[in-house]
Amino acid sequence: MFYIQVLQLFKTLHRTRQQVFKNDTRALEAARIKINEEFKSNKSETSPKKIEELIKIGSDVELLLRTSVIQGIHTDHNTLKLVPRKELLIENVPYCDAPTQKQ
Repeated sequence: MFYIQVLQLFKTLHRTRQQVFKNDTRALEAARIKINEEFKSNKSETSPKKIEELIKIGSDVELLLRTSVIQGIHTDHNTLKLVPRKELLIENVPYCDAPTQKQ
């Protein structure tokens, strides 16, 4: 019943992991191990309600990874260079300290 959803989520999480942690072998491996561990630890779950809950958690994690994680590269002792993915870059609206009133 849930086999297709679970397999789809598993594959999606691994694809997202590869995009988010691209060129960072340590993070890629750590994320791969964590994803596999979580799925293995819940492999024998039979309760439909619990499975739906786990699918929801996994989907939320995938969304969080895809929309909130930015890679940082150490360039100096105290310096990080941020490497945002193109899908994270949004149109920036200028901030105004003293907003004007609409007339």
